[in-house]
Amino acid sequence: MALNTLLGTEQITGFKVNHMEDFVDKETWEKIKTYININHADNTISFKIQDGAIAVYGENGCQVDALIVAAHAIIDGLNKLFPCNENEIAMLGLEIAEMALMSRKQDRERRGVEGTPQV
Repeated sequence: MALNTLLGTEQITGFKVNHMEDFVDKETWEKIKTYININHADNTISFKIQDGAIAVYGENGCQVDALIVAAHAIIDGLNKLFPCNENEIAMLGLEIAEMALMSRKQDRERRGVEGTPQV
């Protein structure tokens, strides 16, 4: 049920989301997997996370903030069905995490080190 909240989601943090249901067979699915893949039949979601600095290794996965955004979307969807204060608190915590990572990225961009291994 939780992953049903992501039905129709095409992108998370700019990365394409593939849904198993969009493909005819498992072999095709395996060949074209992207960094974020949802298999509703198995109720699974997988993320390939960036390994190393993009400037050094190229883009080879999504950023960790994609997990946070996906978790927020799932909880938000569930909260619409089953609202409660705990869901609201959890979403607030995830929003704070998203803002902190965005602030970090903006700082790194200002300093010209975003995408590099430099601190």
